[in-house]
Parts: sequence; structure tokens; C-alpha cells
Amino acid sequence: MVYRVIGLMSGSSLDGLDIVFAEFEVNGQKWTYNVIFSECYAYSNDWVEKLRTATTLSAVDYMQLHADYGHYLGKEVNRFITDNKLEYQVQMITSHGHTTFHSPSSKMTHQLGDAAAIAAETGINVVSDLRAMDVALGGQGAPIVPIGEKLLLPGFDYFLNLGGIANISANTTPYTAFDICPANRVLNMLSQKLGKEYDEGGSLAKSGVVKNDLLQQLNALDYYKLPYPKSLANDFGTHEIYPMIVNSGYTTEDCLCTYAEHIAVQISKAISQINLTTTEEKKKLLTTGGGAFNTYLIQRIQHYLPHIEIIVPEENLVKNKEAMIMAFIGLLRWREENNVLSSVTGSGRDSIGGAVWIGQEW
Repeated sequence: MVYRVIGLMSGSSLDGLDIVFAEFEVNGQKWTYNVIFSECYAYSNDWVEKLRTATTLSAVDYMQLHADYGHYLGKEVNRFITDNKLEYQVQMITSHGHTTFHSPSSKMTHQLGDAAAIAAETGINVVSDLRAMDVALGGQGAPIVPIGEKLLLPGFDYFLNLGGIANISANTTPYTAFDICPANRVLNMLSQKLGKEYDEGGSLAKSGVVKNDLLQQLNALDYYKLPYPKSLANDFGTHEIYPMIVNSGYTTEDCLCTYAEHIAVQISKAISQINLTTTEEKKKLLTTGGGAFNTYLIQRIQHYLPHIEIIVPEENLVKNKEAMIMAFIGLLRWREENNVLSSVTGSGRDSIGGAVWIGQEW
């Protein structure tokens, strides 16, 4: 059976809207995938500001933004369909939305982007609110990507995503995954102080030096002492870590260098906490997300993980893994199959997460 699905992902780094069109085929219990088309539609400055400041809005203004962003997403999907001549080929859309509020301890999470508006704009069935059921069951609601890694990407021991937040998955029994630390969101905010959208290849960080006092302060933050399962909200990076860094008084280059070192240290510590059965064979770690293109950061991670083979795959998978897996998670919801792993999130049970919006009259 073959399914043709569009996946939408907006990460905390605010670099744009990732869209993929992928085919998924299932034979028995074995899934395969093929990403056919993909785009990253950059946000305008206006949309960056709206998403960045969403949590400061009044309730009514927030809900208006939720609706407006949903219609925006629908229009961007229509643009993607037209650009790639996909009319009448898309069976469904999965929209992750843009995470604003995420407080699992209060059993609350929300992602901007009204999926009813997406369905209305496109006339295509939409699955959204992928994290809500798990959070309602007492889970962290994150990470949710591991179900796709488990079913679509066999052959790796670890999966590292270097997005706005860095998270790790491990092919343990049961499966293990959790958020490690803020990553690209903080690096990008620092780079923007120097007039750069991001630190290409890590060249700015490489030109700086590690400031050990700042590194020690960062490594001492309470979140890193918590056991997994655990997850992070965006404001940990933007409201707690970023001010600590900029108030240090060091040059931006030194701050970038120090924060890259912090990411590498925390990734190493996270992997050391995971109880993965050891063998003589060298473990393989698949690295994706925008940070995989930061060669300096990858070098620093490898420095702390000499016993692990870090694999940066071809560009298509690096850029599109998250959006592709979001498409897959929505497909599992449509098939009414479990798409969130309780061993990862800490909820009471595996669950079928997602709300379904019908795009056409039946």
C-alpha cells in the first residue's frame, strides 16, 4: 500500500517552513519512504517577529494569530503543490505547527497553526496536534520523531537532531529519546548580533575561544541534572541561556565558541546516560537538522565521542528528516496506529496522537 503525504514542520530556530512531499509504502510490517519534493519557505521578517513574540500576546490576539498562521500554512501548501505540479496527488497533510507553549508538568502544550484553516485553504485532509494526547496522558509530548526513526531508518544505534533544540534517540529496548539542550536557536541568535542569520560552517565559533567560567555556568543548569524522559520549551534557550551568555561580557565569537562546546559536552553526557547494550562493534550515530552543516560543531561533538561513528547523511535527509517523519506520524494517525512511544515520553501508555480535519465534503 502506497500513501502520498505532505509534512509541515516549523522549528524553534525560525528559519522557515519546511515542507516535504513523500511516498510511504508498507509491506507487512516493513515501511519504506521516498522524499520526492521538498522546500524550505523562508519566513518574512514580519512572520519571524509574530512567531517570536507569540507568547506575549493576549488570549484573543494569540487565537487570532493561531487562525492567521493556519491560513498562511494552507496558502504555502497550495504554493508548494502548484510549484511541484502535485494537483490531485496529495492524499493528506500532517502539520506539526509552531510550538509556543509547552509545559508537560501542567499537562499543557500548544502549537500555532489552526489545522481547520489548512484544510479549508487546501481542500485536503489534515492531521494536527500531534503532541496533545501524550501530554494529556502525563507524558512529555516530546520527542515524537523516534517512532519514525524506529520504523523508517533501521541500522543506526543513535539519532541526533541538531535543530533549534538538540535531541537524542537510542535504539534501546524499550526505545529511549529526550531533549538535550537548546542548539541552533541560541547559536542563531548570537550570530545575528554579528549581522549573520546563522554561523555558516561554524566559522564564527571557530574563530573564538572557549570561556571556561561561562561553560561551567551553562553545564551547571538544573535541567541537565534531571533524568529522562524530559523535554524542553523554547524559552529555556531564549529566556534563560541566551541572557546568561550575552551578559557574560565576552565577544560574540567567544560566546559562540563556548556555546558550541556546551552543546558538544551535553550531547556526550546524554549519550553516556543511555543504557545501550555494548558490543565490540563501533556504534553509529545519524546526525540531521541544520546543525549537521555546522562542521565545527560536528568536530567538537566527535571530540567528545571518539568511540562513536558520527554519520551526516546526504543533504536531503539532513534537511527533511523531521518534516518527513511528521508526515509519517500523521499517516499512522490516519491508519489509527500508535504513533507516540511512551518509553520516550514517559506517558502512561503508547498512544495515537493527532486531530483529524476533513478537507472536502463527503
